[in-house]
Parts: sequence; C-alpha cells; structure tokens
Amino acid sequence: MQLIPRSLPLRRAALYITGVFELLGGVGILIPRFQVAAGRGLAALLVAIFPANIYHTINRKRFRGMTSSPLYHIVRWPLQGVLIWWALWCSGKEGE
Repeated sequence: MQLIPRSLPLRRAALYITGVFELLGGVGILIPRFQVAAGRGLAALLVAIFPANIYHTINRKRFRGMTSSPLYHIVRWPLQGVLIWWALWCSGKEGE
C-alpha cells in the first residue's frame, strides 16, 4: 500500500485489481490461445503502474530497507522497460 500514491482513490482496490490482472496475465501467457492478449495486457499493466515507480522514487526516504536505496531505483526503472518488452515478446507481438 505504501507504494501507491495517496492521491489515488480506492488504493486498496487498485492493489487487489492489479494483482488479479498480474496473475491472469501470467497464466494467460502460458496458454497459447491467450498469449497475445495476456502479453499485451501485462505490457499495458506495467505501463499503467509506472507512475507508482516514479512516486516511490520521489518519496523513497519514507521507505525502509532496500527500497529506500538509490541503487534500487536505478535498477528498477530500466527493468520496467525490460519487463514490458518481455511481456510483448512472450505474446509474439513485440516486432509488430
């Protein structure tokens, strides 16, 4: 919950909804019939949650442990792009 900006309404619902979509996307990637939709959906989800990464980076001093480290954010932002590419690659649609 700490990673979700306080200005977002229904924060707990957003957390559960994104979790369900992550789970459905992960399962969908494994089923050939759903791979394209799941890959595109996961890529869209990763883009949609990117503002939370920005929020977390700006407010990182509020957090404890590894997630408060600048190195964590230096790795996390490019990794988000890699994960978007990977989701599209798994869907077979990264080059289209």
